[in-house]
Amino acid sequence: MSRIRVMTDSASDLPVALADELGVDVVSLTIRFGQEEFVDRVELSPAEFWARCAEAPTLPETAAPAPGAFQEAYERAAQAGYDGVIVATLSAALSATYQSALVAAEAVAGRIDVRVVDTRAVTLAEGLVVIEVAEMARDGGDLDALEAHARALVPRAGICGTLATLDHLVKGGRIGGARALLGQMLAIKPLLELRDGLVAEKGRLRTRARTLAAVADVARAHAPLARLAVVHGQAPDASDLVALLADVPLAHPLVVGDIGPVVGTHGGPGIIAACWLESPRTTATVVA
Repeated sequence: MSRIRVMTDSASDLPVALADELGVDVVSLTIRFGQEEFVDRVELSPAEFWARCAEAPTLPETAAPAPGAFQEAYERAAQAGYDGVIVATLSAALSATYQSALVAAEAVAGRIDVRVVDTRAVTLAEGLVVIEVAEMARDGGDLDALEAHARALVPRAGICGTLATLDHLVKGGRIGGARALLGQMLAIKPLLELRDGLVAEKGRLRTRARTLAAVADVARAHAPLARLAVVHGQAPDASDLVALLADVPLAHPLVVGDIGPVVGTHGGPGIIAACWLESPRTTATVVA
C-alpha cells in the first residue's frame, strides 16, 4: 500500500487539529506588518492577526511561500519514507503559491514524485478538497488515484460569503468583479463568490441578516453536498449562518473554521462564508 503525503498551504484555513488528525503538512504563506514578517499559523495565529489589524495604521501584506519552503516539505516527506506527495494549493489566479509548489516539485524530481493541483479556491473551499484527498490517502489511495480525485473535486468546490467592509479587499487588489460595489457599502451588503478562481460580485442586499440568509440559500442550491463548512474572521454572527445551514443534508459533519491572515488580510474583520463540496453526480441506470 502506498504512503502518500498530502500537503496544502495555510490559505486553506484548515483547522490545526484536523490537519494533525489527517496528517496534512501545511506550508505557510507569510504576513508582513510594516518591517515585521510572520509565518502564518506558526508565528501568527488568527487571533493575533486580527488584534494586530485593529492596531496597525496600514494593511498587512501577504506573500506566497518561496519554492524552497515547498522543497523542504517534499524532502521531509522523502526522508520519512513516503512514496509520493500530492499538494492542493489556493487559486493560482490569486497567488503565486501554486507556481512555487510546481517549481519545488521540479527541484526534487527523481527523488520523490510530487503532484500539484490548483484547487481554484481558497479558505475552507480549498480546505474541504484537502480533507477529502487526505481521507482517501489515509485509506491507501495511490498517487495517480489521489491526483485524479483531487482534480475531479475542483469543479465541485464552491464558496459564497460576505464582508463587513470592502476596505481590505480594495487595498489588497483582490476585488476583481466586485469593484462596482465600491462606494456603496453604507447602503448595501455584498454577496461575493469565487468565480474562475477570482473574487466576483454575486449580489447586493440591504442587511447583514438577509445576506447571511442568501449565503445559506446559495450553498443549499448546490445540494446534494458531500461536505460543508462555515468559516469566518471575528464574525459575531457566525453561529447564525451555522443555524441557517442546519437543514442541509450532508455526507460528512459540518466544519467550522477561522479565517486566518492570508484571506483575512484581503477580506477584513467580519468576513464570513459558506464553503462546500458538491456530491458527485450520478447517472441513473435505465433497465430495458
